[in-house]
Amino acid sequence: MPLAETEWDLVTLWARECLLETTEPHSRLAQHGFPAEFVSALPLTAVSSDNARALVRASRRDIPAQLRLVEAVASSDHLLVRPEVAKAQEFLERLREDQRVHASQDSFRSCVMKNGTVVFIDRRRLRETLRRFVTDPEKSVLLVDGEPGSGRSYTYHLIRHVGQHSGFRPARVTLCRTSTAVKVVRRLAEFVADPRAGLAPPPPSELSDPLPSLDDAVHWVVGRATAADDHFWLVLDDCDKLDPTSDVWDLIGKLALAIYEHAGVRHDRAPRLVLLGYGPSMRQLPYDLRGSVCRDTARVVDRDDLYGFFEQYFHESPPPSLGDGEQAEATLAALVDVAVEEVLRAAHRAADGGESYMRAVCTAAERAIHVYRSL
Repeated sequence: MPLAETEWDLVTLWARECLLETTEPHSRLAQHGFPAEFVSALPLTAVSSDNARALVRASRRDIPAQLRLVEAVASSDHLLVRPEVAKAQEFLERLREDQRVHASQDSFRSCVMKNGTVVFIDRRRLRETLRRFVTDPEKSVLLVDGEPGSGRSYTYHLIRHVGQHSGFRPARVTLCRTSTAVKVVRRLAEFVADPRAGLAPPPPSELSDPLPSLDDAVHWVVGRATAADDHFWLVLDDCDKLDPTSDVWDLIGKLALAIYEHAGVRHDRAPRLVLLGYGPSMRQLPYDLRGSVCRDTARVVDRDDLYGFFEQYFHESPPPSLGDGEQAEATLAALVDVAVEEVLRAAHRAADGGESYMRAVCTAAERAIHVYRSL
């Protein structure tokens, strides 16, 4: 189980007290086994509290780095003689279990996320498209199209889940008919800016020529995202709800091109761009990006999709009381049949009441999972 934010605050305190109360922080970290390349990239100063925060931020990029940090803290002479060492050992065991679980599962195929509270049904093509997008350094833009209510926005849940396993953080801005380029740029800037630095992007509304100012603001956002400790994916949701005359369309093209250009210099440190609800009839992206785009089309799930979903999850997480053998298989098959019928019944009833059908399917499936986990 991953550590909570309050627990990372405790690790930060330990890192300062056990590793960084020194005038030679680089040497001290090297003595505790941190790789030279990792240490040299840290913005270490003479302030131990700032150094501890920088160390923890950099270490949280992936589970092996988290383990390395907590192992160093837990084995330090300073903590070994204190009662808190038991808590550090508990954190260490949880991170080791988290690493074991991550290594044993394919995050791209996950159908139940957030400890069983969120489901993601089918979308096999999206899963493989997303896998290709993550692993191919030449891809910088992901477009997801589909009919309204088909689950385009729900794609964000899978992206966020994969990001926890693959080392990136999605920053989502939901668009609407009144969205403007200035509002979207400022929202993205809030995600990527270092909160300690107090920096703000160039304000387009205060410059005489709006196009160059927008271009400057876009490059500022992409530059900050590229330089950040975290690897960002910039997600613009509900693109189809934009007004046809909105200046956000210009922003999208400039943002996609800026990311492409930064990737040519910074490679995998540059952010990625995800456009949800962006169809082929909408404003075409710059020509230079033609080889950097991945596409997917969402569709409403059907009965077969639900069967595949419940069969996968029920077999991956059988109840302890079920046992094994042919009887267990027959019981699981019966449970799948019941779950599919109940979800379809609940979804149709909710859709008749005006709720989005896909949202109703997901809500009903999550309730079915809750019942199954209580067996």
